[in-house]
Amino acid sequence: MEIEAPGRRRWIVLVALTFVYVLNFLDRQLLGILAKPIQDSLHITDGQLGLIGGLYFAFFYCFIAIPVGWLADRTHRVGVLSLACAIWSAATMACGFAANYTQLVVARMLVGFGEAGGVPPSYAIISDTFPPGKRGTAFGIFNLGPPIGAALGIAFGASIAAAFDWRDAFIAIGVIGIVTAGIVPLIVREPKRGATDAAPVQAIAKAPFWATIAMFFTHPVLMLAALGSGATQFVTYGLGNFAVLFLIREKGMTLEQIALWYALAVALGMGAGMVVSGRVIDRMTRISRTAYATAPAASLAVALPFYVAFVWAPGWPLALALLTVVMFFNYFYLSASVALVQEEVRPNQRVLSGALLLLVMNFIGLGLGPTWVGAASDWFKAQGSAHSLQTALFTLTPFYLVAIALFLWLARILRAETRPAGKVVSA
Repeated sequence: MEIEAPGRRRWIVLVALTFVYVLNFLDRQLLGILAKPIQDSLHITDGQLGLIGGLYFAFFYCFIAIPVGWLADRTHRVGVLSLACAIWSAATMACGFAANYTQLVVARMLVGFGEAGGVPPSYAIISDTFPPGKRGTAFGIFNLGPPIGAALGIAFGASIAAAFDWRDAFIAIGVIGIVTAGIVPLIVREPKRGATDAAPVQAIAKAPFWATIAMFFTHPVLMLAALGSGATQFVTYGLGNFAVLFLIREKGMTLEQIALWYALAVALGMGAGMVVSGRVIDRMTRISRTAYATAPAASLAVALPFYVAFVWAPGWPLALALLTVVMFFNYFYLSASVALVQEEVRPNQRVLSGALLLLVMNFIGLGLGPTWVGAASDWFKAQGSAHSLQTALFTLTPFYLVAIALFLWLARILRAETRPAGKVVSA
């Protein structure tokens, strides 16, 4: 049964969905957080680590999201979300039992398979729970899932690994996810599709699958938002999957220091960026829709010099301070792109469109970013570089410029349009 959420219940739903997103991102980030002990235990290279956290994971995560989005647009979105949470949590536990590289690869692919069903249904549930003008703030809060998940993963994952074993961290967090999967349907009710849109929605037909895909990939606003986000994620995932290893190997941090100081940097930097960006987007888009593009472009321009300084910094205290600033400005794109895509399409297209957004930006960013950094590090090491990972991270800087250019292109298109925010497009 589909219902419309009253005011107070909206926030209960949002908190529950955000917690699931916390687990989603926590499970995803454990590999990067525990990279050093995993490398020591399974004897894998930077390049192999990049493939596990990048291309192999993204292949399942990105492409399975499309049929999941199609299914969720036609069925019970909360049920899809709960089942997905159970799958990725069980796969996370399996990572803790991996005895070699191949077993770890298979387990991580299964994590990606499950996580593909986490975010797209949540996007649509939030869009049908919060009206236009409030969605930027709602998505900003929902997008606290990554920083909270990363911070908790760092704090607990590194602490458990330091005190016990890296395998125990995967198993413990997987158990928490399985329990959460059973609780979610008791808290989150299926919202009525289109309930919060400005124009009343009568009977909503099921969105045609191929027509919706064609609409997405031929719509310049949707594609530029996805490509700009993908170029940004090439940097954020390329950095994120190797940040802990970089801080330990190049800056001299220990797992105990990572558990405290890096966790704080992620929580403050990324977390504040998510909240502030959501509020900024809501305020600025009341004046002009171009803010969906100009805000990410401006934030990335500010982040770029701080990123270069972070990679160069001689010691970990300065590096962490600079990284906190980088993370604050790196994530303005996320709330902007998600809100823009959700408002640009019809209510019955939202889950699939959200999945397509994730497909493009995650295949580019999550799939290729860590893979690039890992391969580059191995290549520079083979050339005799004593700081191969540092040099590899420097190679991410041009992608900042690519992302800025794409968002400025999107701003130009949005500026030329006269359609008010919230108007939908046809498939």
